[in-house]
Amino acid sequence: MYRNLVFGVNTLVPITNDKKVPYINFDNGATTPPFCSVIDGINHFSSLYSSIHRGTGYKSIVSSNFYDNAREIVLDFVKGDPRYHELIFVKNTTEAINKLSYRLLEDNKNSIVLSTFMEHHSNDLPWRNKYNVDYVDIDSSGRLSLDDLEYKLKKHKGKVKLVTVTGASNVTGYINPIHEIAEISHKHGAKILVDGAQLVPHYPVDMKPFNSSEHIDYLAFSAHKMYAPFGTGVLIGPKETFKKGDPEFMGGGTANIVTPDFVLWEDPPNKEEAGTPNLLGVVALVHSIKILKNIGMENIDEHEKLLAGYALEKIKNIPNINLYCDSTIYNRVSIIPFNIEGIHHEKVAEILAAEGGIAVRSGCFCAQPYIQKLLKVNTEDMEKYRKDPTLPRPGMVRISFGIYNNFEEINIFMKLLEDIAVNIEKYNNKYRKPPFF
Repeated sequence: MYRNLVFGVNTLVPITNDKKVPYINFDNGATTPPFCSVIDGINHFSSLYSSIHRGTGYKSIVSSNFYDNAREIVLDFVKGDPRYHELIFVKNTTEAINKLSYRLLEDNKNSIVLSTFMEHHSNDLPWRNKYNVDYVDIDSSGRLSLDDLEYKLKKHKGKVKLVTVTGASNVTGYINPIHEIAEISHKHGAKILVDGAQLVPHYPVDMKPFNSSEHIDYLAFSAHKMYAPFGTGVLIGPKETFKKGDPEFMGGGTANIVTPDFVLWEDPPNKEEAGTPNLLGVVALVHSIKILKNIGMENIDEHEKLLAGYALEKIKNIPNINLYCDSTIYNRVSIIPFNIEGIHHEKVAEILAAEGGIAVRSGCFCAQPYIQKLLKVNTEDMEKYRKDPTLPRPGMVRISFGIYNNFEEINIFMKLLEDIAVNIEKYNNKYRKPPFF
C-alpha cells in the first residue's frame, strides 16, 4: 500500500545459481530505506546548502533558517513544547543517550540510574561508568515488570534520579507503557528517559505537557530508523538540563567568547552541537516527518500490526520454530524473534539471504542481557564465552517490518523458512562455508 513512497523497494539482488530476485528487507528495526521524498528533498535543498549560523550569504541564511525551524517541526511530531524543551541534533540515539549521561553527571554523581533488562546496549552502557545502576526485571513472557519497577524505586528510597527505558524493545517489539512508567517514576522523585529508537517510527508518541505526571522528561530517537538514513538523531529534554556545565564535545560553534584564560559557552542548543551540523540529515528528517504525518502514525501502527499478526499466524505452524515473544499483536511494534531448532541463528540469516534475497537480523541485537534472559543462558555459560570469544554465540533471528512491506513478501519468506525448518540437515551441510557473496 505504501511501497511507492519508499526508494529502492524493487531492487534486484543476486541469490544462488546466479539468479536475481527482488530484495525483501525484513531488517527495518536496524535501518529503513529512505522515502522517495527524502531523496528528492535532499536533492532539491542541495542547491541551497551552505554553512549555518554566522554566515551572511543568502544560502547561509536559508540554511540557518531551515535548520533552526526544524527543531519545532520535530518537537511537534512527538508533542514536545518549544517553550519548555530543548531539542539537540546528534548523530543517532546512541549519541543522544551518551550526551545525556554526561550532562546529568553534573549534579548526580552519587545517584542511581534505574535501567531495565530489556535495554539496547546504548541505553545501558553509557550509564555504567558514571552512576550506580540497577535494573528493572522482566516477567516470564519477557515484558517489563512494573511491580519490580515500583519495588526498586521504593528500595532505593529517593536515590533514583532517572529511570531509563526503551519505548519498544528491539528484540521482542514489546511496547512499554511509558506514561504509566513516567507516573510511577515521578511519584518517587525520578525523571524518565525514553529510548524511542524503535517506538517513534512505528507508533504515535506524545511527550505530554510538562506539568502532567505522565510527562516524558527525555526522549531520544534516530532518523535512520524512520526512512531518513542520513546520520541524524534527536535528544529532547528540559531546557534547564542543558544550561549549566561544559559540553562533552567542544569546538566550533560551542563557545561565545574564548581567551587564553576563560571560555564563555554559547547558550543551548548551540553549546551541545559542536562543529558543522548535519544539515542535510536534518532536511531528510523533516521530509520524513512530513510523510509520516500525512500517512498518520495510527495508520502506520495498524498496517504494521496486520503484517505482524499475519506473520505470527504463519510462523506458528512451521515445525521446529521457537518464538521468543507472545502471540498477541497488541502493545508491540512489528518485530518477531525466533530460532529454528538444530540450526544456528547466523546460518539461518545467511540462508535466507542466499536462497531468497531476504534480509533479516541475527545475533543479540545489541541487547545481550535481554537475550540471555529470554534464552535462559546462565552466568556459567556466559563465562565460557568470555574465556573463548570465538565460540558460536547464543542469539536469535529477528524479522522487523516497515510500512512498505506486504503480505506477498511474508508468504515468500514463510515458504523458504518452512523449507529450512523441515530440511535442517540439508541446509546445515550446504552452508558450511562463508556466504557466497
